[in-house]
Amino acid sequence: MGDAMTSGLIEKCLNNGIRMTSQRQIILGVIEGSEDHPDVDQLYRRAVEQDRTISIATVYRTVKLLEEAGVIDRLEFGDGRARYEESGEHHEHLVDVETGEVIEFYHAELEALKEQIAREMGYELVDHRLELFGRKLKP
Repeated sequence: MGDAMTSGLIEKCLNNGIRMTSQRQIILGVIEGSEDHPDVDQLYRRAVEQDRTISIATVYRTVKLLEEAGVIDRLEFGDGRARYEESGEHHEHLVDVETGEVIEFYHAELEALKEQIAREMGYELVDHRLELFGRKLKP
């Protein structure tokens, strides 16, 4: 359990009082090790490679638990598939509408502008989500 790669999410779970089973550790490791934004089926396929006893139901239950605890974020990109990523690290998403590819980006000026808009409307910005949907420009 002292594995440096999974310690972040496991620590968040333990801080939230989530009991750690070996199957949950594997699912957490899959989420943490994913460069993309996997949906439940992808998480299940990747987890089963490490432990054949993990069921799709276990993955669904674990994802629901982690989402409710704020350990992972659920992302909806309009394709009917909920995808997941570790919560906390802030970035925006650009979704390629033709391939479904999700590109993460961070833009400092955009962050400042969102803060400014909220302030001008008399609010303190506590959270937000921005998804851009696009199609590659033809050269």
